Amino acid sequence: MISAKKLPGILFLMLGSTLLANGEPTAADAIFMVNNTWMLVSTFLVFIMHLGFACLESGLTQSKNTVNILFKNVSIIAIGILTYAVCGFNLMYPGEFNGYFGFSSFGITNPSGTAGLIGYADGAYTYFTDFIFQAMFAATAATIVSGAVAERIKLSSFLIFSTVYVAIIYPVAGSWKWGAGWLDQLGFYDFAGSTLVHSVGGWAAIVGAILVGPRIGKFGQNGKIKPILGHNMPLAAIGVFLLWFGWYGFNGGSVLSADPGGVSLVFVTTTLAAAAGVIGAMITSWYVSKKPDLSMILNGSLAGLVGITAGADVISPMNSVLVGFIAGVIVVLSVIQLDKMKIDDPVGAISVHLICGIWGTLAVGIFSAEHSLSVQALGVLSYGLFCLISSFLIFSALQYSVGLRVSEDEEIIGLDIGEHDMESYAGFQIFTVE
Repeated sequence: MISAKKLPGILFLMLGSTLLANGEPTAADAIFMVNNTWMLVSTFLVFIMHLGFACLESGLTQSKNTVNILFKNVSIIAIGILTYAVCGFNLMYPGEFNGYFGFSSFGITNPSGTAGLIGYADGAYTYFTDFIFQAMFAATAATIVSGAVAERIKLSSFLIFSTVYVAIIYPVAGSWKWGAGWLDQLGFYDFAGSTLVHSVGGWAAIVGAILVGPRIGKFGQNGKIKPILGHNMPLAAIGVFLLWFGWYGFNGGSVLSADPGGVSLVFVTTTLAAAAGVIGAMITSWYVSKKPDLSMILNGSLAGLVGITAGADVISPMNSVLVGFIAGVIVVLSVIQLDKMKIDDPVGAISVHLICGIWGTLAVGIFSAEHSLSVQALGVLSYGLFCLISSFLIFSALQYSVGLRVSEDEEIIGLDIGEHDMESYAGFQIFTVE
């Protein structure tokens, strides 16, 4: 019988023998395998985040729209992965280009020999690992938009928007930093995507929410705000815990190796910021509303996570507490302000991902001596303009062609029946149109 102590060494020899023709793995091979394995573990942690989004969005919206929410979340994963394979990966990492836009080829093609294995990325991970890790990020931007326009956007219009935005806008924007583009050359820093993922999705979310308009009954004629409560807070809480869990892959994998110092630091700053976000949101919402609000502290944890994502590897642990706490305060104030502006965001996606994404990106320039606040601000402004204009053009084209919003009858009866002719909780609810 093989002992537990000997098993790792045996597995190492078995795996290592596949790397070299003579079956004699080297120290470099061992490092390569550990790094690559951690990257793949991070990949499925990021994948789990999509389950978190699905649970959170469906929990914070009305039960009559649950099938629609889940349908969008599943579809977005498929759209994101496939479009990233067809063109997104080579738009985001085009190699030599002018710093603003570049494209190498359609499809993904693993370099032959060791070039796609230990010869890829300085021996940190394989070509295919690079692709699949980045592909998991691609769908997240559209998922952010999903929550902000939930309960009233046409499914077909949303899916068309998601396809175009994820296939073209997200990777082009990503190339400016992660593809060694013009912002990267200026020193702009975004470790894991406070701006490149969260704000890119957040800018589209606010445009979509404005153009599609608020849900029926959200705002009274006298300007009074009427809360439309989510139907399943336990499900929303599960979603947040899944997202927090997956964030260890989102940020931890962005170290792009299994470096013990880098990964452990990122785990600590990520955790502290999330915890501080909960406390910041708790204090602020309790003070403002005079009652402790569960939805606010759930979003507070996500606010802290989004806030630290840009600088998780360059901000100290104790400063990460400040970043997360401030993000928790900001998210509550943002949710309140958006309601006053009559921008209806059912799940708080704009406040969490856009506003706290901006804060997290600027925080790098505040709390990291190696990075400039002015360059960080330039990056925020540049991404804002690009994404606002791009998403406005896509949404406007859809609005004047196939339309953005479902009919009033469909919205009242619920998108589950109106769009899918299905019930999320069959036998428990009956919806009628008066």
